This record gives sequence, C-alpha cells and structure tokens, in this order.
Amino acid sequence: MSDAQSPPILLGSLLPDVDVWSDRVAVALGQNPSAFTGPGTNTYLVGTGPRRILLDAGDGREEYLPVLEQAMERVGCEGIDEIVLTHGHPDHIGGVESVMKRFGEVLVHKRPWPDTDVVYPFEISPIDDGSVIKAEGATLRAIYTPGHCPDHLCFILEEEQAAFSGDNVLGIGTTVIPAESGSLLEYMDSLARLEGEEPTRIYPAHGPCIQDGRAKVGEYIEHRLERERQILDALGGETRELIDIVRAVYVGYPEALYPAAGQSVTSHLVKLEEEGRVSCEGHSVEGGGVLEALWKRS
Repeated sequence: MSDAQSPPILLGSLLPDVDVWSDRVAVALGQNPSAFTGPGTNTYLVGTGPRRILLDAGDGREEYLPVLEQAMERVGCEGIDEIVLTHGHPDHIGGVESVMKRFGEVLVHKRPWPDTDVVYPFEISPIDDGSVIKAEGATLRAIYTPGHCPDHLCFILEEEQAAFSGDNVLGIGTTVIPAESGSLLEYMDSLARLEGEEPTRIYPAHGPCIQDGRAKVGEYIEHRLERERQILDALGGETRELIDIVRAVYVGYPEALYPAAGQSVTSHLVKLEEEGRVSCEGHSVEGGGVLEALWKRS
C-alpha cells in the first residue's frame, strides 16, 4: 500500500505509559487516547532534582495520577515544584486541579487566555514570550507560538537546546488549526520562529520524541505549503463544499479523522481568503458560518 493510502496518523498509535527521554525529561502519558490526541497527551517531568517541573497536566481523569506517580518514582522525583502549561486546551490544563489535590498547591504558569482560563478554580501565574522558569538541572524559556490557539507557548530547554512543542509540532501527523480560535497565518509564523531556534530534539504533546527537531519543523512548513497547493487543485475552477475538498485532499485517511481534517482545510481556506486567493459563498468568515460555506478560487 502506498504512503498516500496509509498516511502516518496519531489514531491507533501507541506509547508506553511512562518513559524517560533524556537525563532531564521523563514523560507520563495522560491516559486520554482519541482521534485528536492519539495515544494521549504527553505530560513531562522536567529537571534533575527531587522536585521537578510538571509541563502540561492531562485532562484530569483518575487513571492519570497513578501513571504520574510511576514516572516520579522511576526518576527519583519526590514532588512537583511548579506546573507549566503550553496552552489552555482541556487535555493540557484539565488535570491541574487533581494534580494539586494529590501533590499540593504550586504555582501554575501559563500565558493568559481569559475566555478559557476563567472556568478553572486555581490562580494562573502569567508568563509570556521570553519568560524563564527554572528547576534543578533545567531552564525553560518560553517562546510565543500562536496559531493552534491564541495562548500557545513552546518552551526551549536551554540545557539541551531542545523544544517542548505543545500542540504546534506532533510526534506523528500534523497539527489541527481550529476554525474558531486558530490562525494558520500565525501558525506559519510560529513554525518559522521555532525553526529559527534550531531545536535538537522536540518533545511534543502528542506522539513520540522527535530526534531531529529542526528537520521536523522544516517538514511541517513544507507540508502546509503542499497542503495549500492540494486544496487549490481540489477547488479547480468549481465551487465546492468543504466535505468535497476534504475527501479529495485526504485520500486514504479514515473517515473518523474527517472532522479534524475539516478544521485543517478550513484554516487553509481562511488563510487563502485573507490573501485574496479564494472566496466563500453562502456564509462569511466573519459571520462564523465558515464550515458551511461554499468555496471557489478567486
């Protein structure tokens, strides 16, 4: 079967519950597998001392805490020093409260996103581009990388020149840019910025460790440009519905991924419309009906 018929996707991929990816980085799987998260959300213990940074916290399900405890025991971690979040999607922030109930209250660092942060019953210590958070053996430097969502941060682990990429770069497959809160224009800028950091490894929020970080980011940039060409080819000279474009572009992908693929295609179409290269009929992008729009090349 050709690559087009069996594309690499997170759906159905497996990872161990606990793994150690470097002297400073251990991963505990969030126990939340799905079509969007793959084997689950990776949460990380960062540092070398008895108390470490927890980077992302899963979505709060009961099965996660025993896995986190196993990871802590494996690396000799006795407690959580601080919690650092890449962004405010539920599978990253939803577990904060249960982690603090188990291990005690700590500072929770995150770039603010007021519309989503307000639902959580804990205080958020705001960080932004250039913020530095330290633990024994580890220095995390935040870089602002919007696009997947407006509050997204990646973190450079200075001691390794490695990057925690959150949802901006995945270990398998590609990132969804939600139609409601994402921006492909911003995302492409964020990829360029991450590429400029020349990361060695990348520790993603979903999927396995990426051994050549800079090459992977370059692949992501080229993939988006190629996807854009495919979408324009799928439109041809016709006016088409979103689902028709998805079927044409995502040949060989299981239909269970069509909702995520629809969001990705929509993000490309919105970008192309902003550039004046396509137009939509029936619903305006500003009116929020972009998923039902008919699209054509300008």
